[in-house]
Amino acid sequence: MQIRISIAATLILVFLLAACGGAAAEPQVITETVTVEVTRVETETVVETVVETVVETVVETQTVEVVTLPAVDALAVTGDIVTAGSSTVFPLTERLAERFQSEGYSGNITVDSIGSGAGLERFCVAGESDIANASRPIKDSEIESCQAIGREPIEFRVGTDALAVVVSSENDFATDATIEELALIFSSAATWADVRAEWPAEPILRFIPGTDSGTFDYFVEVVFEEDQEPILSASNLQLSEDDNVLVQGVQGSPYAIGFFGYAYYEENADTLNILSIEGVEPNAESVDNNSYPLARPLFIYSDATIMAERPQVADFINFYLTFVNEEVVSVGYFPASEAALNQAKVNWLNAQQ
Repeated sequence: MQIRISIAATLILVFLLAACGGAAAEPQVITETVTVEVTRVETETVVETVVETVVETVVETQTVEVVTLPAVDALAVTGDIVTAGSSTVFPLTERLAERFQSEGYSGNITVDSIGSGAGLERFCVAGESDIANASRPIKDSEIESCQAIGREPIEFRVGTDALAVVVSSENDFATDATIEELALIFSSAATWADVRAEWPAEPILRFIPGTDSGTFDYFVEVVFEEDQEPILSASNLQLSEDDNVLVQGVQGSPYAIGFFGYAYYEENADTLNILSIEGVEPNAESVDNNSYPLARPLFIYSDATIMAERPQVADFINFYLTFVNEEVVSVGYFPASEAALNQAKVNWLNAQQ
């Protein structure tokens, strides 16, 4: 901002004139008005306010009390035990049976791999087994069948599986798939190029579990919304209740694909590649946080009357639940949550009453 100011400046000029021998002259005063421009600078001070956002992360630690079952002396247990069912649960039950025997149990444990549906039929309809292994929850119709022969099935959660969708290690193009793409691959797509244009125009060779398998049931439930018709109508389709047959089929061609329990992939990881599903790779973290779309629970089932009349069955289930988390990872699966395992132990305790 500029302000114009008039200032009367008096300039006094004094001339001292001297003349030889003369007197001093009177001073001459000259008055002159001068206009001066004065610039005044106004400084504006800006105060900037900075708001800092602090995000506080609160980690909640939940303490889960572990339920402990009575100790089992394997040396003192007698009598035979018959189990049958899921091919997925089979290696886990087999491992616990071997450990039970290595710690002194002298009886025979039969572990038949016939599929979840067939295993529950043997348990609930024929009444020929003491324990049913299942890679899916028991169905209402199966519970009714059990009740019809005087059995009330008790559920014991023993682990978690990540269903593995696999191709041969010679397959250099398929590394991942969406659920929608899986539905095409295992139904109407004739060639790989029918799923993705950049994939080869080679026929898809399909190897899947049989219809008595809990693995088959679970896959159909997630991928086909429980409708079996599309997958059973697919061309180049081979079904088997034996997961090792499926493994060998997939290993045989770079254009083959199949699915089965994660443990069978781990056993053959040098000759098989596992696909990520919806961009999520199956591993302990993705299974635990439920981000892997094909994670599923694993169970065994028995009955309180069987456990009372055949105490060796109760003892083996006790042993199973006590030590399963020491074996489940090495078999190729993932532990059930502490809460789920605790509930299984509570179910065992309730069956003793």
